[in-house]
Amino acid sequence: MRDNLQKRTGNPAFRADWLIITIYLLLLCAGWLSICGASHEIGDTDFFSWGTRSGKQLVWMGCSLGLGAFLLMIDEKYFDSVSGLLYVAMLVLLLITPFIAKDIKGSRSWISLGAVSLQPAEFAKCATSLALAKLIGEFGFTLSDMRNLAKAAGLVLLPMGLIVMQKETGSALVFLAFFLMFYREGMPGAILFCAVAAVVFFVVGVRFADEFLPGTYATVGQSVVLLLIWLCVAGMTGVYCPRTGHMRRLLLWGTVVHFAAWLVSRLAIPYDIAWVQIVWIVAMAGYLVWIGLGGRVRAYYLIAAFALGSTAFLYTSDYALNNVFQEHQQLRIKVLLGIEEDVARAGYNVHQSKIAIGSGGLEGKGFMNGTQTKLKYVPEQDTDFIFCTIGEEQGFIGSCAVLLLFLLLILRILWLAERQSTTFGRVYGYCVLSILLFHVFINIGMVIGLTPVIGIPLPFFSYGGSSLWGFTLLLFIFLRFDAGDKLRRR
Repeated sequence: MRDNLQKRTGNPAFRADWLIITIYLLLLCAGWLSICGASHEIGDTDFFSWGTRSGKQLVWMGCSLGLGAFLLMIDEKYFDSVSGLLYVAMLVLLLITPFIAKDIKGSRSWISLGAVSLQPAEFAKCATSLALAKLIGEFGFTLSDMRNLAKAAGLVLLPMGLIVMQKETGSALVFLAFFLMFYREGMPGAILFCAVAAVVFFVVGVRFADEFLPGTYATVGQSVVLLLIWLCVAGMTGVYCPRTGHMRRLLLWGTVVHFAAWLVSRLAIPYDIAWVQIVWIVAMAGYLVWIGLGGRVRAYYLIAAFALGSTAFLYTSDYALNNVFQEHQQLRIKVLLGIEEDVARAGYNVHQSKIAIGSGGLEGKGFMNGTQTKLKYVPEQDTDFIFCTIGEEQGFIGSCAVLLLFLLLILRILWLAERQSTTFGRVYGYCVLSILLFHVFINIGMVIGLTPVIGIPLPFFSYGGSSLWGFTLLLFIFLRFDAGDKLRRR
């Protein structure tokens, strides 16, 4: 009896985190019900037929459960040993996909295997996560070293570039989520700050590109971004070079320059004060390089590079938007930022999605009673825009319940990842966390009009076997690592 109990508790399936498995099952069930509501006509209750989307999804769910159980039985050391081979094999598959895949809505990312189609990009996330965990888990490897960071970034950017070749920009952008893991593992925070600053500069520069400052010929977008660059440079000087007095000087001189430039334009000769701001930024960069040479302080050079690089980014991004991006891409960005309204084309999906979610009210219209979804007003309502079905049928309460489940899942993964005894397990856990967080935030954000429409699924909800299997692989491999870690700590 005692020996049987020891064998049972030693089995990794019994050591798996059953809270995550329970949340996983709840999300699967809620996702299947949402697909039923989104794909069936009024009065149609044939949910289990292979000819229906809900019937096919039920098969994918059954296969996913079998896959999860199988992964829990595998020795976790196996994933460590084959991670490099899996990564290379996935790169080869991504490389040949555009040549053998059919053109589906302008994308060549789906490989047909008889009655089933698979999207390799969904499985590439898992292969890349394992490869990153293997690399960063090496003895003495640290992301604070720029050469090591370049190696890790290369592992991310290579599959990302191959997926872009398939014209799947949305799936490629998901790989940027790995940089959240990089930050946890020692990537300098300045890199993450630069990325956030670039997004802010782009949004502000584009959003207010056609508005002018009173009394000047400078646009609000350019002038405000240049003002932000000055403030960021002064702030970074104070953070990375404290007790030097340089931050106070930059703030004082910058205030005088900006106020004098605006006053002359306002009271004397109106002109584009952005040119004065650019000269001031160049002067700041020169000043920082000069004091850096005197004290041989590397931080001054990096701050100067940030100042000049941010200014160059402002003008190159404006050029790219107007001359490099295609017309439909320009329109999507402008609709998202509120510059233009186009509910008939670029903004149609989001507009209809908002109507569907809003019509659900507090408690929703009930299962299979959503009029917007039943009348097919929302395109892709059982895939990328599945959340609008939840909002219409289950209302605000049901939507919050789904968000709460995702929050519990993400927090639990975070807690388990932090307690892993190996770097490999911790890094892989943070990879899973980052990918799930990116998918949930961007997908729900694009459905309610807060983020760009880039066409990525909502985990465990959106119709499709590739997405479901991909997330199941990610999640259950991590559960197997955690189960093995528990056994080692016994």
